[in-house]
Order: sequence, then C-alpha cells, then structure tokens
Amino acid sequence: MTTVAVIGLGTMGLGIVQVFALAGCTVLATDANPHSRDSALTRLQGLWQARVSAGKWTAAQMETALSRIRISDDLSTATLAIEAIIEDRAAKSALIAGLEAMLPPDAVIATNTSSLSVTSLAALMRRPERFLGLHFFNPAPAMKLVELIPHAGTDPLALTTARQIAQAAGKTVVDCADSPGFIVNRCARPFYGEALAMLAEGIPAARIDAAMLAAGYRLGPFALIDLIGADINLAATESLSAAMNHHPRYHVFAALRAQVAAGHLGQKSGKGFITPATVTPTADPQIVRRIEATLVNEAHWLLSEGGTTPDGIDTALRLGLNFPRGPFQILAQDGAAPLRAALAVLAAAAPPSLAGRYDPAPTLP
Repeated sequence: MTTVAVIGLGTMGLGIVQVFALAGCTVLATDANPHSRDSALTRLQGLWQARVSAGKWTAAQMETALSRIRISDDLSTATLAIEAIIEDRAAKSALIAGLEAMLPPDAVIATNTSSLSVTSLAALMRRPERFLGLHFFNPAPAMKLVELIPHAGTDPLALTTARQIAQAAGKTVVDCADSPGFIVNRCARPFYGEALAMLAEGIPAARIDAAMLAAGYRLGPFALIDLIGADINLAATESLSAAMNHHPRYHVFAALRAQVAAGHLGQKSGKGFITPATVTPTADPQIVRRIEATLVNEAHWLLSEGGTTPDGIDTALRLGLNFPRGPFQILAQDGAAPLRAALAVLAAAAPPSLAGRYDPAPTLP
C-alpha cells in the first residue's frame, strides 16, 4: 500500500489528505500549527459525516477511510511527500530545506505551489532530482486536474512515481513547464483580463458574463472573479505580471484594484462585480470572439515555450476552469483567420499602455 505524507492541513492540504485516503493510501498528515494538526481528523469526520447522512456512505466506510490517516510527524515510511502550506516563498523554503531528513532517501518530494518556481525551491535540496511540482486545484477531492511540473534536474523515475500515484487516486495529470502560472493560472489571464479591458471601455460586466454563459461557459469571467475572490485574483494577476516582466498581456487593470480597495471581494463579502445579482445568458458573438481570440493566443505563447502540448493545455483548462472547450479546440472549430482578424482589430484600437498585448504568438497559424 502506498504511503503519502501531506504537510500542511489547511483547506488545500486537508483536501489532498482526503484524495489519497479515499484512494486507499496510508496518509501521514502533519502541520506546524498544533491546532490545525490536532483538529484535522475532527474536521475530516465532520466533512465525511455529510456523506453518511446523505446515504452515500455507511458509517463503516467512513471509519475505514479515517483509519488510513495518521496524524504524525514521523514521515519515514512515505513514498511521496506533498507540502501544501501557505503560498509563501520563505515558509515553503524553510520547510523544503528540512524535509529530506524526515523522509526515506528515495522518497519523492512535491510542492503544491501554484505560483512559485519549482527550480528555485529545488535548489534548496541535497537531492533535487527527487523534487517536483504537483499542483492540485481547490477543492482537491472534487477537482480532477493535477499539474505535474519538473525542473531541469528532476529524475524521470520521480516523475513517473508522482504521476502514477496521482492517477491511481483518480486524478488527470497534465505535464507543465516550470514557467510562471504553469498552464491554468497562465492561460486563464485573458479570460479575466480581456473582460476587464472591455469593462474599462464601458461594456457592463453583466453583459460580458451573459455573453460567455450563452457560449457555454459555466461562469462568466466576473462571476468567476467573485467566486474566487477579487483579492485572490488580484494577487495572482500581480504575481504573474511581475514574473512576466509586466508584459501588457498580463496588465493589472484598475477596476480589479478598485474592487479590492473597496472591499468588494465577491461572494465572501456579499458584493462584487456581479454579486449579488444574477445574469441571464444573452448571445453576443463579438464579446465571445474577443475573449476566445486572446485565450487561443495565450495558449500558443505558452506552447511556443515548450514543456506542454495542445492536448495538455486543452485538458487543463477544461478541468481546471470548467471551460466548455480548450483553446486548441476553439482554433480547430473556428479557424485561425477570424481569430487573427480579431487580434488585429484589438491591436489597432489598443491604447499605448497596452501596445503588444495582442501580438500573435509565433506558433499561431
């Protein structure tokens, strides 16, 4: 039986614990915070009791799953260890630097980072060949996607081990390059960003969301920002913008900053771009074309850098963001000519501050 260690028992870490416990693994779970560590099993039992109450599980099944989880600082039997602590470089660096001594020499060590360089974290290790990124999405038990990120020195056997364990737990694993935002957070920027660009031009948020809903998207860009939290979206956008040398494709729009400054964070604050209103799907092909043209272009920019594939990008965006089709599917269905034409129109109308935002990627047909 595979033993997986999870370090960090906040929302994401506890979700990862659930993933592997439900897959039949022995899970060693720990956290530097005594309250998080000591309350982990109680919190899990509370979550799983809902399944029992709904008749989806028996009490015996819940107890079996709970019995696979050990709250322990002894990680010496783990095949795979996943750090899932706060997204803070200093905190992750301190943990990773000391983690090797707690594990068997052949254990694979994975970071669940969504934004930090796997290469820079690997530099802290004595055996960096055993290190990689394994990025789960929240909520981890429900989201099927896992991004697998090697650095240049990752041992192929470590990649195979991590991939097989994640796949055995029911996850779809997509290969990513160690580049800012990996796939989903990188390619999602135009979905939000182009919507914010239209908002700055005077197009209402509700109209933009209505158009995307009519095109088959489960959530419009502003409803998705409201769901995630404008503060979280702003932090991710600022981080990616800085990592990409503030290229106009990752421009941080004033409206997003203003929402955060006003405390209008979305669902968690009760007021956002859309919240608390509801939106009725209303077709507007021009809005959809604009957003999808920039999505396709960003996917091609990522593809041109290597480390992933068209199918990998499409799979990641469908599973990670619930898009109805990935950017390469959009290209195949709609053709390159109308997408290039849309980019040309946008480039001609762009203000000087956004010059270069709509430049076609070198791999775009």
